Amino acid sequence: MVVLKKILVATDFGDASDAALSYGRELARTFGATLHVLHVVDNVISRYATEFAIAEDPEAQMQVEDAARTKLNTLLSEEDREKLRATPILRTSNAPAAAIADYAKEERIDLIVMGTHGRGAIAHLLLGSVAERVVRSAPCPVLTVRSPEREFVVPDALVAVAKA
Repeated sequence: MVVLKKILVATDFGDASDAALSYGRELARTFGATLHVLHVVDNVISRYATEFAIAEDPEAQMQVEDAARTKLNTLLSEEDREKLRATPILRTSNAPAAAIADYAKEERIDLIVMGTHGRGAIAHLLLGSVAERVVRSAPCPVLTVRSPEREFVVPDALVAVAKA
């Protein structure tokens, strides 16, 4: 029997991540699991300081983190927070896949749900895939979702109509 108590949705705020959040919510409802929603923000100072000769400015990093935190908080509804005990998590790293896998290990996550962009072979070769790296390094199963995806998750309003 599969038991899911903690579900992690990793988001980059894109369309595929929105689809992954829908799956994560539904899985959390179905299994009575808690929902963790994680965004990994770039460490701006370490990534761009040498390239653009930017002096270390902690304010710049704080602005990036504050903007991401605001966006992360808007993803979660009051229902998410109350019924799914949803928690927004922000991590700073230049290695998002490692940050996602590390968080999953630390929190003993049972399932990671994340979007994948489904890039072509050349783009994948040049850019790599965060989702692929997470699949290879995660301590638990990973469900990847593309956007647009096949609709397995039926909107709640349709479920109510179908039951009536």
